[in-house]
Amino acid sequence: MGTPHGTRNAITRTHARTQRGGTAVTDADQVRHDAVEAALGKLDLDTKARLLAGQDMWSLPAVPEIGLESLVMSDGPIGVRGVRWTADDPSIALPSPTALAAAWDPALARRAGRLLAQEARRKGVHVLLAPTVNLHRSPLGGRHFECYSEDPYLTGAIGSGYVNGVQDGGVGTTVKHFVGNDAETERFTADSVIAPRPLRELYLAPFEAIVANAHPWGIMTAYNRVNGTTMTENQDLVNEVLRAEWGFDGYNVSDWMAARSTTGDILGGLDVAMPGPQTVYGPALAEAVRAGEVPESAVDEAVRNVLRLAARVGVLQGAPAVVTEAPAAIDGQALARELAARGFVLVRNENATLPLEAAPGRTVALLGAAARDARVLGGGSATVFPERIVSPLDGLTAALPDGALTFRVGADPSDELTPADQGFGLRAICRDGSGAVLGEGSLPTGQVQWIGDDLPAGASYETMATIEVTGTFVPRESGEHAFGTRGLGAFALAVGGETLWEGVQPMGNEADPFEAFFGAPSERGRVTLTEGRPVEVSLTFQVPDTSTLPLRAIMFSLLHLGPRRDADELIAEAVEAARAADTAVVVVATTERVESEGFDRSDLRLPGRQDDLVRAVAAANPNTVVVVNAGSPVELPWRDEVAAVLLTWFPGQEGGAALADVLLGLAEPGGRLPTTWPARFSDAPVTEVTPAEGRLEYTEGLFIGYRAYERQGIAPAYPFGHGLGYTDWAYESLEVTGATARVRVTNTGTRAGREVVQLYVAPAGAASGGAASDGGQGAAVERPASWLAAFAGVEAGPGESVEAEIALPARAFEVWDEETGRWRRIGGAYEVRASHAHGDTRLTATLEV
Repeated sequence: MGTPHGTRNAITRTHARTQRGGTAVTDADQVRHDAVEAALGKLDLDTKARLLAGQDMWSLPAVPEIGLESLVMSDGPIGVRGVRWTADDPSIALPSPTALAAAWDPALARRAGRLLAQEARRKGVHVLLAPTVNLHRSPLGGRHFECYSEDPYLTGAIGSGYVNGVQDGGVGTTVKHFVGNDAETERFTADSVIAPRPLRELYLAPFEAIVANAHPWGIMTAYNRVNGTTMTENQDLVNEVLRAEWGFDGYNVSDWMAARSTTGDILGGLDVAMPGPQTVYGPALAEAVRAGEVPESAVDEAVRNVLRLAARVGVLQGAPAVVTEAPAAIDGQALARELAARGFVLVRNENATLPLEAAPGRTVALLGAAARDARVLGGGSATVFPERIVSPLDGLTAALPDGALTFRVGADPSDELTPADQGFGLRAICRDGSGAVLGEGSLPTGQVQWIGDDLPAGASYETMATIEVTGTFVPRESGEHAFGTRGLGAFALAVGGETLWEGVQPMGNEADPFEAFFGAPSERGRVTLTEGRPVEVSLTFQVPDTSTLPLRAIMFSLLHLGPRRDADELIAEAVEAARAADTAVVVVATTERVESEGFDRSDLRLPGRQDDLVRAVAAANPNTVVVVNAGSPVELPWRDEVAAVLLTWFPGQEGGAALADVLLGLAEPGGRLPTTWPARFSDAPVTEVTPAEGRLEYTEGLFIGYRAYERQGIAPAYPFGHGLGYTDWAYESLEVTGATARVRVTNTGTRAGREVVQLYVAPAGAASGGAASDGGQGAAVERPASWLAAFAGVEAGPGESVEAEIALPARAFEVWDEETGRWRRIGGAYEVRASHAHGDTRLTATLEV
């Protein structure tokens, strides 16, 4: 492979030839190229090294002498938080990535991306740290909700649409987490041990597709190692594969705090180490060059990539931005509502229970605490603060006539304290040692999450002595209310002027900062309160010395739990309401303690007594509809006992309005499953996400998701690609000519609708998951029995027919040859299956390759 120094330089030259010789170069491209080279030539070593290190949590430093403004980054992927973790500047909250992928519509993902670009520009953000395109290797993955699918082709298609949309708006994307970051347990250090074929055919495939089809301006390298090498230092995967082989010409940024080696990272292809100002780059990098450990040419190439990004987003003087006029303005609330409905997946609908009949006098019992306090997004860095949240109770109350809706709590998904939210009006006040106020800001959820310079105006780490979360609480219920804290450090908690607790919460055994800061809550005391009567609350936090920390941050929360009534009584009340209604709608959900960044799940059960609630209600009312508010698969042991099951994922801020639209038939539940839902946890192909002695072995190879279910002969609860909609489709014909398939379908129902025509290919005559011939071109290879090759969405009115023309990509018939290190086309006969879902084949045709 050559020396590390020579490797990076050779890659630079190859890439330049590809970009500037193999493709058309526009006048604007040439101007940007010349501006980048001119700016680079004016920089000294220290400035170059400084430019590669974050100046704070979210930005790179400006260099006025070359006309470079500060580059600002922000978390995504369902909204744009901006540089402050605060509700003072609210953000549109779109549905979770699993919901976006469930729409099976890259064009819709592109529209979502354009909206996020609009949000980014409004907040002064140049680069969005999204999308997340790691695969659903296991349903236990803690950030499963933040990824798209178990299938690499679907992930690449949706991710490409998203990236194209964001960059249509002139905002950069950072496709993450490159690569093998498919679980949260020990994510900072775990070694993902992946054989070459599954690494190429599964885990690298979405990144490769997005680079080819969307030309992203950024990639984020992951915390973990792959096959023994930390990803920020992984020359083989970054320099050789990402840049030289795929032609990626964007910037490569570390995941936050992932960069650990000055020489290893720069020679491994890492351009930017975030966050700052304490990083392995900056002065340390300049010193490494002077010591002869790193060639200055490696630094130059990294700076060139950063300047190219700056030119593209319009913050480098003399370089025209790629997008000079933003796309037409988008109504964020309207699109969030549309996206939610388009991603809802109707997996069961016996006797056409849905949509609900709109006859006068029809009544609905809405049941479950999650119907009132909806969870609209996942936890961790994906969190944003929307201006409003429409819960299922809000949505159905607005849509149904007065008196038609009854609500009962039934069962609460959590018996733990949660961040102070409903009924609280809070502010965070920063004071110095004398008690003088330095700064303050609103705090709608009781959570202080200040990272880097994300502090209220006037406050600083050096001057703050205390932070007080203070305000009023108006209880929704009379009874005994519990209050508590989450976070590390010294606290004083008071309610109604009385001190409930003073003490120190020490660091536990948590290896992940997210787990430490966002982990288990602690109850500190209880107070009997009266419904509607305000009470003063206060939580004072002693600010510790953060000067020695690699990342300065303050994170803690005021927590609350309302009165706990007997669970059997609550279920009995729900059953009584269900029995009296025409239709019962039960909303079940996960919690932030089940699905969030920083930890993986241990099982797929719904928390609390929610399963008991569903069974009791179903026994009382045959027209029971269950709405599943979860970002990833959960066990549904009662699924055959209810009339309908609707999966709504984490549906974003307009989820309740979209739910009303779908339940009442104003919109079709347009989704298809982007990942297989197992009947029980033990059926999942991959149930181990905890590394053994630091190694996470991907022993399943190519067989994850539907590929594994088919190989093992296990029937899931609901297969990959499944979704019912509100109409029926007849598949009339399938013709395959060359690399093009034409599928004609007819809407045989009474409503307009959308069908997702899915094309799977299978080696003709191959045993499930067995070896398949390659048409005499070489040794037989093991492949899945079938796999998704392509798909297309079609729309038609009642009785109308429509033809989908779908290109079959060459990659669908190729495997990664581990001996030659190349893609190899496997010839022979293939069965092309036009399907409604995996395993639900409607038409077949034979294709000779």
